[in-house]
Amino acid sequence: MTIDIEPLKKELGRKIEDEDVVTQAPLKAMIATFDRDDKVPADGEAIAPGWHLCFLHSYARRNVLAEDGLPTEGGVLPKIPLPRRMYAGSTFTFDGDIRVGDKLRRETEFSDVQLRGGGTGSLIVTSQTRRIYTPRGLAVTEVANTVFREEVKAGEKSGVPVREAAPTDVPWRRTIKADPVMLFRYSAITFNPHRIHYDRTYCIETEGYPGLVVHGPFAQQCLFDLLRDHNPGRPIKTFAIRARAPLFDTAPFDAIGRPTADGKGAELWTVTPAGTIAAQATATFA
Repeated sequence: MTIDIEPLKKELGRKIEDEDVVTQAPLKAMIATFDRDDKVPADGEAIAPGWHLCFLHSYARRNVLAEDGLPTEGGVLPKIPLPRRMYAGSTFTFDGDIRVGDKLRRETEFSDVQLRGGGTGSLIVTSQTRRIYTPRGLAVTEVANTVFREEVKAGEKSGVPVREAAPTDVPWRRTIKADPVMLFRYSAITFNPHRIHYDRTYCIETEGYPGLVVHGPFAQQCLFDLLRDHNPGRPIKTFAIRARAPLFDTAPFDAIGRPTADGKGAELWTVTPAGTIAAQATATFA
């Protein structure tokens, strides 16, 4: 398949803005979904790292949703000539906190596009740079990466990525059973219509997966929580995560981590049931 991304490159720099207000209701939903003991932040109190994904959603109308549930237009991305979309990772920089009651303003920019080859065929990797502002100034910068892949033919299985063993000598470890209810709730909280997270028939018969796919940001939140639970009182300055392989609701997965040698940050991973890396992350403290 020959793909020309030059027309896509001409769209780089496209920007949009949106706004939202930080309220308690979705934060209560996050606490319940991840079965945590966190206290719900009161007005004026800061929210936990990663919880900003409760806000500033894409509210695409039903008539622009594709077969996979995701919108075919709107936002900053142009129409991509490959149909399948997957989270590839994100890099966060935290310059300030986000508090309950804050009015948020987000600037989103189409910042990069690349054509790559992979074991599953051609890949287009896009980047969106999102800057979230509160009344106190810039709070979070995120560079979010998405992979677009070729369609899986009927009867085929989705390609298996290269597997690398995860480290075992780690002091932080937590096992997560991402069942259909948790995945459904997380889709609802983040207003994510992607069918791979809640429609098992679609996952297996159309996308070629063995079960429901765990959201990349869901697994990402598990690592945020692991990091802050083992480092109470230490604000996170940067957090970068790269997805390596999908996780499914068919078996529990592990979130693991360890401090860096200099004590200024951490290394973290999500681990497949086979003991291989699903995603790897690095973090630094403020």
